[in-house]
Amino acid sequence: MTHKIKVNGIKLFAYHGCLDEEGRIGSDYEVNLTVWADLAYSAQTDQLKDTVDYVALNLVVKEEMAIRAKLLETVVKRIIDRIFKNHAAVTKAEVSVSKLGPPIEGDVERVSVIMKQKR
Repeated sequence: MTHKIKVNGIKLFAYHGCLDEEGRIGSDYEVNLTVWADLAYSAQTDQLKDTVDYVALNLVVKEEMAIRAKLLETVVKRIIDRIFKNHAAVTKAEVSVSKLGPPIEGDVERVSVIMKQKR
């Protein structure tokens, strides 16, 4: 049996983008993630050590978002790779990184890159 843990609406300020000015002035971002894992045992034991800790997932997002990249694709892939590296119980992960108010022509609320990967 597989279950999900979602951590949604992680708000961050970071310096991603291809333009030099994006690296200097930064932008607001929102990250959403879902991980799949068997949570039956932790539901019985009621122990944090037996589950996928969403505080640790949030920390992965914060640390990877702090490392500048030109492409959101690169950031999303790094987050997924770290989740799999740090959390053996995770069998699948989906991560969405959105740049809010991107510097493109027109009235655009956000651009997002979403990746889903199985272990």
